[in-house]
Amino acid sequence: MEIDDTTVEALGKLSSALETTDRARGHLYSFHQLTGKADFELDEAVALFRKAGHDAVADRIQQDLIGRNVTPGHWTFQLVEEYDDTYWSEFRTIERAARDELAGGRRHLHEAQLKERRRTHGKAGHEAR
Repeated sequence: MEIDDTTVEALGKLSSALETTDRARGHLYSFHQLTGKADFELDEAVALFRKAGHDAVADRIQQDLIGRNVTPGHWTFQLVEEYDDTYWSEFRTIERAARDELAGGRRHLHEAQLKERRRTHGKAGHEAR
């Protein structure tokens, strides 16, 4: 299947954009995990404030911060789920459909062309596959 350079470039940009969303998704998971860790660390802070006799501070943290939604109605796991279900999964579906339709499902066409141009033919460690 011969694919013109502009189509290869367009598929490459689409794939690169998907890779960027994968990185964003990773940051979202980091946000989720870090926020959860902070919420559990608050338990320790509350215990220490109580031990030090600062019950009013401990009470405020306990009642107003621990378990609080990070956005109205949402904990971080819900943000992750909504991102996955409404944006990231659709992005992946569209990227795969474009590759299937225009490139027979092959990925990283631009990179494959670069590899072929840059490798030393016949040299160990430079095999095409």
